[in-house]
Amino acid sequence: MMKIAIDAMGGDNAPSAIVEGALDAHREEGIESVLVGEPERIEAELKRLGAPKDTFDIRAASQVIGMGESPTKSVKSKPDSSMRVALQLVKDDEAQAVFSAGDTGGAFATGLAVLQRMPGVQRPAIAALIPTLKGFSVMLDVGANLTPRAQHLFQFGVMGAVYTEEVFKKPAPTVGLLNVGGEDSKGTDVLKSVHEIFVKSDLNFVGNVEGSTIFQGGTDVIVCDGFAGNVALKVSESLSEMLTTLLREQIVGSMRSKIGYMFLQNGLKSMRQRTDYSEYGAAPLLGLGGICTIGHGRSNSKAVKNAIRTTASIVKVDLNAKIQTEIDKHISIQRSGDVGWRLWNQIRTGIFYEKVTEEEKKSGDEEDEGNPPS
Repeated sequence: MMKIAIDAMGGDNAPSAIVEGALDAHREEGIESVLVGEPERIEAELKRLGAPKDTFDIRAASQVIGMGESPTKSVKSKPDSSMRVALQLVKDDEAQAVFSAGDTGGAFATGLAVLQRMPGVQRPAIAALIPTLKGFSVMLDVGANLTPRAQHLFQFGVMGAVYTEEVFKKPAPTVGLLNVGGEDSKGTDVLKSVHEIFVKSDLNFVGNVEGSTIFQGGTDVIVCDGFAGNVALKVSESLSEMLTTLLREQIVGSMRSKIGYMFLQNGLKSMRQRTDYSEYGAAPLLGLGGICTIGHGRSNSKAVKNAIRTTASIVKVDLNAKIQTEIDKHISIQRSGDVGWRLWNQIRTGIFYEKVTEEEKKSGDEEDEGNPPS
């Protein structure tokens, strides 16, 4: 039976919102969870919610990685953190995935330490859902890698395409590269290099994507570095909150607005659902040697329930095995931007030898021209 290990102490509203969300996922979706953290506090929350103690398997953890802590220091100084213990359950095959609403940096660093990377994956990436006019797009990375190389970005595209196709059932998803312009010549050297790699691949690559088109929904998977991705994600969240606040202010402003709201409330409710992060709940850390999803630090019980549901859906499609297949298939393409790989490939295929021989011959001819035989 599938079990999700849950960091019950991670997040601003832990453990109350985490335990309640896990209980709702159990009651509504039938998803089994292992709650990791301080047993007394977890049991107190279960009692408050009217749930028997034996509803969940509870694993003790004496430490908590707090928001804003140094990821590298927390990994070393807190070996018994709720986040690490939950990840170890996945490592030991006692759970099939882990969810945490704790510190993102801490989850990333601890996940790397415990689960390590999938074979062939150079950098794991956080894949988040961005609301658009056509539903949503998957954007990665949104915070784990601030200065990735071209090969890293290409792997983000491969993993994002598999995630989109398998979990959200979008066949041959389009993949775009977030850039400052649509032309191939735009962007940094890294973006230009990865653009060339994408073109060589069999991904459904549509070229560069400008920031002004993100929310139009024309691209299923948007690849970017963690800095740009995190900014875009936070902008989308704040935009949703701003629109909700403005609408609320207008509605209470006059009787005419209140009457108008009565006719529009279903449409407005649908809009809020499409732009509310709690509807999706979790973003997977793709590329780790096990399934790990991360929730918003402010996650309430609804967000936690949906995050657990999302995590379970990732487990059901055996996502990591399918990502591994695609990473292996694209190994030569994804390394084509590396100087060392290009040199080795030239030597291996004889191109380098032929090129050197031709240059030597040309050099010899020039010497002969300059020093004719006596």
